[in-house]
Parts: sequence; structure tokens; C-alpha cells
Amino acid sequence: MSKIVVVTGAAGFIGSHLAEKLLEQGRQVLGIDNFQTGARKNMNTFINNERFVFLEHDIEAPLKIRDKIDEIYHLACPAAPIHYQKDPIKTLDTAFIGTKNILDLAHRKNARVLYTSTSEIYGDPLEHPQHESYWGNVNPIGPRSCYDEGKRSAEALCYAYHRQHDVDIRIVRLFNVYGPRMATNDGRVMPNFIQQALNNQSITIYGTGDQTRSFCYVDDMVSGLISMMNSDNTNGPINLGNPAEITMRSLAQTIIRLTNSESELSYLPLPEDDPHRRKPDITLAQKKLNWDPIIDLETGLQKTIDYFNKI
Repeated sequence: MSKIVVVTGAAGFIGSHLAEKLLEQGRQVLGIDNFQTGARKNMNTFINNERFVFLEHDIEAPLKIRDKIDEIYHLACPAAPIHYQKDPIKTLDTAFIGTKNILDLAHRKNARVLYTSTSEIYGDPLEHPQHESYWGNVNPIGPRSCYDEGKRSAEALCYAYHRQHDVDIRIVRLFNVYGPRMATNDGRVMPNFIQQALNNQSITIYGTGDQTRSFCYVDDMVSGLISMMNSDNTNGPINLGNPAEITMRSLAQTIIRLTNSESELSYLPLPEDDPHRRKPDITLAQKKLNWDPIIDLETGLQKTIDYFNKI
């Protein structure tokens, strides 16, 4: 019998790709989203699939689902600074209260739940690359803390439910995912750089441009999420990301080349608490999940540029 899977944040960037892949694999999927940052158009390719049901719902309110549930992928939370800083109290409520409601649902339904945490729990790291054993360097009262500490508290909550109620949890920490369906207005580096390059505008770099990130294409990330859900030998946390590190200046120059853009680089001050280096140690994912990202940056960038060219 086909597994019945819940995906929170199903109208979001990663959530829509995940729901689409699960449907391709024959799953029955219940997608949940409140459209705070997601978009209905992201579900256009599968919204009419007979095995897909959509529920518009804010997870800060408890979920009353009568049907059997086998698995829950919990992705619902604003992830871009421009969104999570707009209403930091709601961000914290979504991270903690929303996750508590999902864990209560998993407990009632005896379902396995995968929580998508983030590399932001490491803060501006003093360890490089970041291994799961690193506890992080987070400013608990800074402008990013609503997201960073919200995710950290949700990880603690997942483990509390696991220890106290034996809820079957999986925790992954995502590193800088990109690809088609990224929101054009979310203020993150990838859509910003691509749109500026396509419009021959100055590409805005914050800081010196020497700060680094490690970008993982969305198809690779979806593969990692599914591998983690299906794994019986770990509940995490496990880093998922592509360890190919690149500076913001090099990223901008690469996008200019791939788009044949006439854009030039401009520089603005670095936002408060913005991490200077970010690179995942994915040894655990390789060992426990037999997972490695396979899509190189230029290939993924070209697919993403093609998407932004069409919208």
C-alpha cells in the first residue's frame, strides 16, 4: 500500500519539489501551507494529481487530521532574512509552536517526522567546515536570532518528544539550497544576483565579497531528504549540503559569465551577524545515507537562470 505522507510548506521552494518527487514515487501526499512565503504556482505541476490533497493551514494552529499518516516532512518556516525578520515573533511561533503541533500530530498518528533545520544553527561559525558535533556561535538577541534560535529550539523540542514520547524523529540541517521556484522577492543571494545580472544591473555584494557559502541544488537536497526519511540507522542531526565552497564575489562573476551580462559589482556594508564562512561537513550523510550531491554549481546555476529567464 502507498505511504501517506504529509509535507508542510508544500507550496514553498523546497517543499514543492519534494511533494512532486514523492508523488512521482507513488506516494499519497497531503500538502500543507499558509502561503506566508509559498506560492500556489509552485504546485502547478502536481496540484491536480489524484494522489495529492492540499490543505491551506497555518501550523501555529493544531492539525486535526483523521486519516492515517505514515510520514511527515516538516519544512514550514520562512527561511529568507527579509521574511523572517519582518515578523520575528511569528517566526519564533512558527518554529516552536508550529513544530510542537507537528510533533503532537506525529505522536498521535505514530508517524515518522523529519524536521528540516538549518545551517544557521551554527551562527557565524568558529569551526570550519561545520560538523554536526559543533554547537555553534549564535547571537541569541541579534536580528537573525528569531530564525537561528527558533530552529535550535525546535531541534531541542524534537529530541524532547523523542526521549519522552518515543516519537520517531529525523533532523537534517540544510545548507543554502537553490534552484527553480525560488521566490524572486526573498532577498537571498541567488535570486538577487541572477535577476540583477539578467537585467544588466549592478550586482549588490554585501561586505567585501570574500565571505563564502556552499550551494546545494534543490534536486540533490530532495534526494537527501528522502534518503534521511527512509534511513533506519540514524535520527540525526545530519548536514545536507554541497561542500563546494565559493566566495560571493566569485559567485557573482560566474553568474555574470553564464548570463552574458554587462553587470558590474557594487558593495554595501555586511548585515549584522551575517556568517563569514559556511561549508558543511557531510561525512555523516555520506556514511549513514550513502548520499552525495551530484549536480555541480554551474549546471545548477544554468537551470536556475533558465527558470528566472522565463518568469
